[in-house]
Order: sequence, then C-alpha cells, then structure tokens
Amino acid sequence: MGAFMRGFWHPIARSHRVEKGKSYGVTFFGEEFNLYRGESGQPYLTVGRCPHRGTVLHTGWVEGEAIRCIYHGWKYDQDGKCVERPAEPEEAPPEDICIKTYPARDYSGLIFAYMGDDEAPEFDLPRKDALEEEDRIVHVTEEDWPCNWLQSVENSLDPAHVSFVHQKGRVGTFGATVTTDMPKLECYETDAGIRLVAIRGPDNIRATDWTFPNNNHILQPTMGPEDPWMNLLLWQVPVSDTVTKRLMIYSRPRISAEEDEKFLSYCKEKAEDYSSMALHRELFEEQKFPDDTFMQLLSAQDYLAQVGQGPIADRSNEYLATSDAGVVFLRRILWRELCAFRDGKPTKQWKRLDEAADLPMQGPMAAQA
Repeated sequence: MGAFMRGFWHPIARSHRVEKGKSYGVTFFGEEFNLYRGESGQPYLTVGRCPHRGTVLHTGWVEGEAIRCIYHGWKYDQDGKCVERPAEPEEAPPEDICIKTYPARDYSGLIFAYMGDDEAPEFDLPRKDALEEEDRIVHVTEEDWPCNWLQSVENSLDPAHVSFVHQKGRVGTFGATVTTDMPKLECYETDAGIRLVAIRGPDNIRATDWTFPNNNHILQPTMGPEDPWMNLLLWQVPVSDTVTKRLMIYSRPRISAEEDEKFLSYCKEKAEDYSSMALHRELFEEQKFPDDTFMQLLSAQDYLAQVGQGPIADRSNEYLATSDAGVVFLRRILWRELCAFRDGKPTKQWKRLDEAADLPMQGPMAAQA
C-alpha cells in the first residue's frame, strides 16, 4: 500500500509554517524526511538522514538552497549532491555521495511533495478550480490523528454519518443542514475519483467530489446565514500505519475587508493550533466537546468516531449495510487499483476534471442557490 500511495502528490505541511532558511523533520509512510525552505523561498524535501554517520539532517542549517549537516558539516545542494566535506582533505567530494531528493512545491497554502521512486507526474490531480479563482480567501489547518488513513478516507464517503455524528451542537447554518433523514446515495466513478451525491429531498442535496487516493471536496456553510458557502478540501496522508495527518483548506469568496478579517481571525483563533488528539481523554472518557460549535466541534466529533474504530479498523468483523454504499464503492476501486499495481499491470491514470463539478449546497439554502 505504501509504495502505491507514494505514486501520488500529497500535501505534507502548511506553507506558512515552513520559513525561509529553516529545516524541519517530517515523517510520512513510516519514513523520516527533511523538509526545508531555501533562501529563494522554494521548498525542498530530502531523505531524513545524512549518509555520513546517519544524523538527522533537519537539525543542520540551510545555506542558500543547500542543507548542511550539523554533525560534520557535509553540505548537499538542492539536487542532493554533496558539495562540501569540510573535515576531509580532498578538494571536492566524490561524485557518488548524494542524498535522495523529492519534488516539492507550494499550492494554495500547502506544501505538496511527491515521495515516489519513479518520475513525478505533472502536478495536476490535486489542483482545484475553486482554489484558483480570484478574490478568494484561504485558511489551512493541520491535525494528526492516531488512526489509519483509510478509515478517515472512508468517512469522507459516508454521508449517513452526518445525521448521527454531527447531531450534537446543531447550531447556526451548518446545524440547520444536519437532519436525521437518511439519504439516497448515488456513486459515480470520475476521471479524478468518485462523485457521491446524498439526496435527502429536493432542498437537501449534499455532493462530494472525492479525488483519488485521499482528498475530499465539499461545500460547507461558513459562520453566518448570509455568508457565502466555502469550499472545504481535506487530505488524509499516512504518517504511519496508525497515524494520519489531516491537512485542510477552507476557501471562500471575499465579502469585504471587515468581514474577511473577521473570518480569518476566527479561523486563526479556533483552528490554527487546535488538535482533537490533545483532547483525547476528555472526548473518550468524559464525552466533553469543545465550546466552539463550528470547526473544533466538527473535528472532535469525527475524531471520536474514526479513532474509536481503533488504530487500524478490523474490517473482518464488519456488518455492512445500504448506508455504506459509498464506502463499498471506494473499496472496490481501491482494490482494483492495488491488484493492478501488485501484478505490474497498468493502473488508472487519474486526472483533474476538465470542468469543476457543480457542488450544490446542502440544506434549505440549496433551493435558493
């Protein structure tokens, strides 16, 4: 699974948290990496350790676009070639001393990287038209959850859970869209992944555009009933078999300087450093939820349901039902692709949709859209 997943671009960090001239240790797919931003502003991703004596590279320092190891000063340029060994007598290091580097780039507030062994595909599949429109404001969040990435992905294609998991704290515009009506589900495979539509009547339609292998895209209310709905994009990236990094983009049209600042201030206060994992004991032992009834509460509710399945959900004892149609649809596609990958056969060449799908609003406001 790990080798298969590495064949895609994944977000690995929030752009504003990776400063120029600084390096950071990150872990994905159970492997350590070194993430740094050169003085030009370009992000770089390399293997996590120096080949000299195995010291972690992120404790070193950035020089221009290069990284220098803290232990003996070995310096590697942006392509991974060793260009200096200060403690050695030769004028230039041997040509075969190098570290593996991986393509990395900024996009819409996140740093994306390709961690596969083959040549990186064009950076196209993660792109969204909704993120590239003019006059939009964007906020990004990041959380680590102690569970396998796939159970988080499956939750994205399980619209029935909304009627139960998110019942508590039904306030505001989002609360008005949460009903106990069970949806009729329609699933379609697209060029990019899965289009799932949950219909709870003509005025309550929830659509999901899910991009293979781990991105969910929906429309969601903002804070006030008059505010424009926002695009919510969530990536669930494996840190290890039992830890998932969730990176989210909230994007909505600009309204006015005052309203935009109000929204961004709220996001920074309530979501910038929020972590449901930090509230693990309160959630599981006391069922004590955050006071914030929007971003924090929604995260805590999903955390309780998904982490409650265990570090890796035991699917051998499941009793699947009709409400799991989206989950079953996903599993069949994933199994098809994994089998082809295992057998050395061609896998589907996923690509960004030529036209952005029309994501209808969910709830009573849908009739006014």
